[in-house]
Amino acid sequence: MAAGLAAAALLGGAGVAVTAPAAYAEPSNYRFDFGNGPVEHGYTGVGATDAYSPETRYGFNTPEHMANVSAKGTGAGSDAVRFLQFGTKSANTFNVDLKEGLYKVTVTLGDTSRASIAAEGVFQEMNLTGNGATASFEIPVTDGQLNLLVTEGKVGTAFTLSSLEIDKVSRHPEMDPTIWVGGDSTVASYYPLENSIQGGWGQMLPQYVDPAAFDIRNMATGGQIARGFRNDGQLEAILQYIKPGDLFLLEMGINDTAAKNATTEAEFKEIMRDMVRQVAATGATPVLVTPQGRAMDFVDGVHSSVNRWYRNSTVALAEEEGVHLVDLNVLASAYFTEIGPEATLALFMTGDTLHPNRAGASELARLVAEDLSRQGL
Repeated sequence: MAAGLAAAALLGGAGVAVTAPAAYAEPSNYRFDFGNGPVEHGYTGVGATDAYSPETRYGFNTPEHMANVSAKGTGAGSDAVRFLQFGTKSANTFNVDLKEGLYKVTVTLGDTSRASIAAEGVFQEMNLTGNGATASFEIPVTDGQLNLLVTEGKVGTAFTLSSLEIDKVSRHPEMDPTIWVGGDSTVASYYPLENSIQGGWGQMLPQYVDPAAFDIRNMATGGQIARGFRNDGQLEAILQYIKPGDLFLLEMGINDTAAKNATTEAEFKEIMRDMVRQVAATGATPVLVTPQGRAMDFVDGVHSSVNRWYRNSTVALAEEEGVHLVDLNVLASAYFTEIGPEATLALFMTGDTLHPNRAGASELARLVAEDLSRQGL
């Protein structure tokens, strides 16, 4: 019956056949090379003045707030566009029409000391550091268009974009089970992700987690405090996407204890409680994580830092709210005691007893993953 109706629809007056208009096949994959230099093979060139139009199905929403700039990379990374207006809620976005579905988005920045990626009005990747930094994330598109921009990671820096790749993962706009990570500089990602000298355990966690079981989204940033994570957009981004079956690992306290941040231990505990409850209300599973101590916290060969970083309040909060706790402070101290002071110091940045290097971050990530597994998570 359907075939007969379709055939009839192609007959005009007096039975004369007419040609139906060809349907527009909207692409599921894009490669954009930004700037006014040569366009890399296989990419579509986009300059700062290219406004969005329904005909091209991509372009800048407000090109008057964009500028072409050079970049130190090669190929698609040899030039870029700079966002002159920014902010997660800014209308100064690069827009791409996309059918409903789940997409993998890969962003390569231009010359930018530190910048974040926002899409759909919230942060997606936090504080990409160094020129030509690259990051990928998956995002559901349900309204027919992806709206993306580069925005502040550090005030006063340039926010630039060299290339953008978009690949359709599924026609269903549902994200895979995800482990969301919040924290500070000991947790954050450093770039290039594959071989950075410094590392955060959130960056290194994927090597210990089955990718078929969980994606990992690390929203930790250097210098962060609990109030800032809750109020300045990172928790907002997580709450937009988090769902039952996801985990939310939250480690705070190092910077909260600094006098300049004016957060009492009582205030810290209640802000953390608020975040735990907001995440739990989504059906996802919040997990509190205590920060590891400093490399030098040895007394007579034993490493201990149980009184640092408002740890006692984090432990108490986990018990009060009935949520899981990864006591990385104690787990790391046991490991540091086992390997000794010299080997422990080798796991931290040179001249720095707080921030782990890549090897140290990997060991901390291993401890976190093992304890999550022990708890059945």
